[in-house]
Amino acid sequence: MYRFSYAEILDESATLNRERERLALDKAVELLTLAANAEPGSREVMAAVAYLQKLWGFFIADLADANNELPRELRASLASLGLGVIQECDRLISGTGGSIGLLIDINTAIRDGLK
Repeated sequence: MYRFSYAEILDESATLNRERERLALDKAVELLTLAANAEPGSREVMAAVAYLQKLWGFFIADLADANNELPRELRASLASLGLGVIQECDRLISGTGGSIGLLIDINTAIRDGLK
């Protein structure tokens, strides 16, 4: 029978969570890439923006959780970045600007940092 230490289980859990986050960001980048080739206000743009806002809302809630083990400064920086992403999405929805290319760059960088 195998016996695993609590630390090994936690480490595996953190690795699995990072992989899930990476996959979620993969999906965001995929949707944003489709949106980049579509007309402003199109179904593709709205789908990408809606997904991204939900995803970053989840990330921000997790970063605000007192049980999150990331360093406080990193959590604050990532939450601030997430709020910026949501604001950029709001600009795309309202038609007052916004850059899909910027959103692709940000989410790609975060995703790549999870590897």
